[in-house]
Amino acid sequence: MLRILTLTLFCAFILISAIPALAVPPGQSLTFDKAALGPVQFDGTLHNKAATKGCATCHNPDAFPQMKKGGATITMAKIYAGEQCGACHNGTDAFAAQGNCARCHKR
Repeated sequence: MLRILTLTLFCAFILISAIPALAVPPGQSLTFDKAALGPVQFDGTLHNKAATKGCATCHNPDAFPQMKKGGATITMAKIYAGEQCGACHNGTDAFAAQGNCARCHKR
């Protein structure tokens, strides 16, 4: 019985301590450095303020199903088609991605 309780507490501790690593909370940022046009820095403060539906604004089966870096392949074709970042960066909800490369990609 003590073994089960110890194992349960250990698993709970691991899960709780992993949560901050899976999301980009206010005050933190995440850098995507594989883009040919230069790295993209995702600002947690800015995006948390803009997310009208909370985490589900972006983290849903259609955009970014997993809350971890590398959980989805981000492409400009998808963004321009209104998917992923393009769901908001469409020129209405947020600045349009197309024609504004330098607003996200920094060299």
